[in-house]
This record gives sequence, C-alpha cells and structure tokens, in this order.
Amino acid sequence: MSPDRVPTAHERPTGDPSRATPVGEADRIRSLDVLRGFAVLGILTMNIGSFSMPAAAYQNPTVWGSLDGLNGWVWRLTHLFGDLKFMAIFSMLFGAGVVLMAERREARGARAGGLHLKRMFWLLVFGLVHAYALWYGDILVWYALTGTLVYVFRRRRPRTLIALALLSWIVGSGVMAAAGLSVSQWPPEDVAEAVADMDPPREALEAEVATYRGGWLRQNEHRVPQSLSMHTEVYPVWGLWRVGGLMLFGMALFKLGVFSALARARTYGAMIAAGLLVGIPLISLGMARNAATDWAAPDFFFLGSLYNYWGSIPVALGWVGVVMLICQSGALSGLTARLAAVGRMAFTNYIAQTVICTTLFYGHGLGLFGSIDRVGQGAIVVAIWTLLIVASPWWLSRYQAGPLEWLWRSLVYGRRQPFRRVAGG
Repeated sequence: MSPDRVPTAHERPTGDPSRATPVGEADRIRSLDVLRGFAVLGILTMNIGSFSMPAAAYQNPTVWGSLDGLNGWVWRLTHLFGDLKFMAIFSMLFGAGVVLMAERREARGARAGGLHLKRMFWLLVFGLVHAYALWYGDILVWYALTGTLVYVFRRRRPRTLIALALLSWIVGSGVMAAAGLSVSQWPPEDVAEAVADMDPPREALEAEVATYRGGWLRQNEHRVPQSLSMHTEVYPVWGLWRVGGLMLFGMALFKLGVFSALARARTYGAMIAAGLLVGIPLISLGMARNAATDWAAPDFFFLGSLYNYWGSIPVALGWVGVVMLICQSGALSGLTARLAAVGRMAFTNYIAQTVICTTLFYGHGLGLFGSIDRVGQGAIVVAIWTLLIVASPWWLSRYQAGPLEWLWRSLVYGRRQPFRRVAGG
C-alpha cells in the first residue's frame, strides 16, 4: 500500500459526477464508524462535568465537589484516560473525513471545494445554536472554522501533514507556556482576574449554580458570555492550534490506512505502547505537579496543563490502536456493530447528550446542577451510554440516517434526502 494514498476501495467512483449525493451505506468504512461511536460515547466522560458543575471545575477539580475516596479515583481515571483524548480522536476523525469526502467526490470527476464549504457553513450554524441556546462547551463551531482552514492541506503527503500537525501543537503549547512564564510581568489586576476565573470564590460558584438551576433565560446570563469567550478568546489562542493539528494528523493517519484497520497489528501495538509508556506517565507527572502546588492559579492552567496537552495525544493513539485491533480481529462483533451505529449517528448522539444532560441538570429540567458528585456523574454516563447503544441500531433499522445527519445532508445538498427505509429493504 502506498503511504500517500488511501486504498482505492475507499475512493472508488460511484454515481453521476454531476449530481452531488451523500455517501451510500455500501461505501462506508466500518472501522471509522466504530471508532467514531467509541469517541462520541467516551467524550461524555469529560463533558458530564461541564454539564453538572461550575465551569471552572473542568480545569480545576478542587473548586467544586470532593476528591476523596471514589470521587477522587473517578477524576483521576477520567483525567488520565479521557480528558482531551476523545476530543483528540474526534478531531483526527474529522480531518480524516475531510480527506475521504474530497477524494470520493474528486474520484467521480466533480469538484469538492464548494460542497465542503457548504458542509462547514451549516455545521457552523448548528454549532452556534448549540453553543448559545444549549451549552457553552460546544465543539462544532471550532470544527467548522478549523475544518474550513485545513481543507487546503488535504492533498499533502502524510509526512508533511504530520510535520504541520507538530508545528501547530508547538505553537499552541508555546503560547500557553509563554503566558505562564510571563505571569510575574502581568499587571496585578490581570493576575487577579485570571485567578478569579480559574479558582473562583465560593460566592461566584454558588451564583453560577443558582443561574443554571434557573430557567432558560437566566442560564443565558452565563452561557452566552462563556460561549463568546470560547469563540473569541480560547479558540484563537488554544483551540485553533490544538484542533487544527489534530485534524492534520488525522488526515495523515487516514492516508496511511490507520483508521481503516489496514495497518499492521504491530503498528497498533506500538500505538498502545506509546499511550501506556509515554502518555500516561507524562500526564501523571502533570497531575503530581498540580497537586504539589495545590492547584495554584494561573500556574496549573498555563504550565501544569501542558503535560496533558502532549500526553493526551499518545493516549488517544493508544485508544485508536485498541479499537482497530478489535476491528481487525472481528472480536466483540455484537458490540462493534452497536458502536458503528452510534458512530453513524455521531452528530445526533452528540447533541442528544446535551439535551439529556441539560434536562437533568439545568433549571428547565430537574435542576440537579451542582448537586451530583463525580461517582453519580459516572453512573449517569453509563446510563446514557446504554440508551445510545440501544437506540442507535434501533433507529437505523428504520431510518437511513440520524435525524440531525439527515437534516445536515438535506441542507448541504439543497434537497430533501431519503429518510425512511423502504419496507423489506
């Protein structure tokens, strides 16, 4: 297999090149769907904290809730194996999808650029609605913006894409390091503001809890400015470089056949070893450092977070290696079939997680915000996983796509796409 190309079976010409149509079921790559399903379930292990606790608790676990006993172990395990890892897998898969869709379109003799821009535009619209109306932790806006930018690199060789990814991560982590090392030069009022954001006083935390236990309009008092900060401050400084690098890296891995379960077993074994022997120890060092400094702000955010920034990448690759080996071996076929269904509906399932969790935790629903410890959050995660693993295959047995996938495709292609399955088909 050429290191620069996806196997030709993944890009065979089908259909009329003059008529843009979505990818048919026969052309789907099963391992991609399985990995996407695994990632969309896994990402909830981290997002549940943002749904259920004050925003600062995501980065600084000491500001809300106990870290004693099982609660502490839940945080440690999710930080080691989940924090930034599933987001990394999702971002890499997004980059792979950019290459896959463009190559399939171009293999049919059609241009791909216009269709890609339409996809990113409508994804941006969905993301803005998600962020400003439901939950500030939305990732779709970042994906739409970054996906538009990285598209120009889709034809680059894998080694070039990997070099660009490393450069992007170096820039992003360099900005964080420079900020952390320069704190002593900041004006006192800027330091105080940063500390208040990362280690808020109790009254500020309780005010946030009261806000999210209120109705939808009251929630906007926190959700809207938080979303605006994510898009105008966090994205250009951190998100663009992190997500952009991961998308470029995902393009390279896809071209090398890694996501198609076509690489050698020893390659996947090396990825797992990198996660266990490089990623986990590096992240553990960061955890020990932050604990030793008692999570001093803003140091833990700018400098202490760099251990997980870099360590999360080999751990994410380790997860990919595990899933691809399972796909190669044909083991756990019942589970992988369900994960593939979850992955085919990843957009719908991602938003469904928001709807379910905001209904549980926000004031327009049960109003449990700030009252469920980390062990309880873990139980809710398992319950939601069970629901999605059961519901996704059931839905796809009756419909050709998830409801949001169907809507997105219909908007992108400018016509209503087939939805219900034909009886007996």
